[in-house]
Amino acid sequence: MTLPTVLTQHIARRPQRIELLRHIAEQGSITRAAKAAGLSYKGAWDAIDELNNLALTPLVERVVGGKGGGGARLSGEGQRVLRLYQKLQALQAQVLVAAEDAGDLDLLGRLMLRTSARNQLHGRVAGIVSQGRNDLITLDLGGGFSLGAQITHDSTLTLELEAGTAVVALIKAGWLHVQPVGQAVAHGCNDLRGHVEQILDDAQGPSEIRVTLANGQTLCALAQACAVKVGEAVSVSFDPAHVLLGTPL
Repeated sequence: MTLPTVLTQHIARRPQRIELLRHIAEQGSITRAAKAAGLSYKGAWDAIDELNNLALTPLVERVVGGKGGGGARLSGEGQRVLRLYQKLQALQAQVLVAAEDAGDLDLLGRLMLRTSARNQLHGRVAGIVSQGRNDLITLDLGGGFSLGAQITHDSTLTLELEAGTAVVALIKAGWLHVQPVGQAVAHGCNDLRGHVEQILDDAQGPSEIRVTLANGQTLCALAQACAVKVGEAVSVSFDPAHVLLGTPL
């Protein structure tokens, strides 16, 4: 199995997160690994969630009752990613030598996309349905999960989307609505089921709710009033029009 292109690009641009994986493998503690990698505890979990979402298979697995404030270990795929990064480091030296001009690497960096969207889910196009000027793109997220994204037909053509195309779905945390399973979801909205992994309260703003899906991907939502609790089965709903799509360069 090969790693998704978007994940390998992310690895190359964010070496601190690979260091986090290395420290998790060595120490089995999120708190100690975060400190060693120069990240906050929250920042470490943000990084883990993003890496797990971009990979086809979760790289980090939570361990109940871990020492030092949150146990975790690398999955087999996570160990393989560490080995891959060692190869990328060797290739990096070759790229620096091959650059024809001092500004070449800066140019490539500007062409790489970074986004502020908290939720970045990796998937593949499973279907495209025309809706006038718009298209409804169905994405297979793996593990029996799928979501719909409504984009313009021009965007479908620009991204060269077709069945099987690898894409990243971007969804801002404020666009997600989390509620207990069983409550009605607005017609036409995406409805992903999971359980509440963590709730981070903020006295000066909305609470942050982390929801883990059965396929290992994680969603982060913001809510002014939290109506759910940790461990509860929940539904995460959002409008297809609030899903942005991106493809690797």
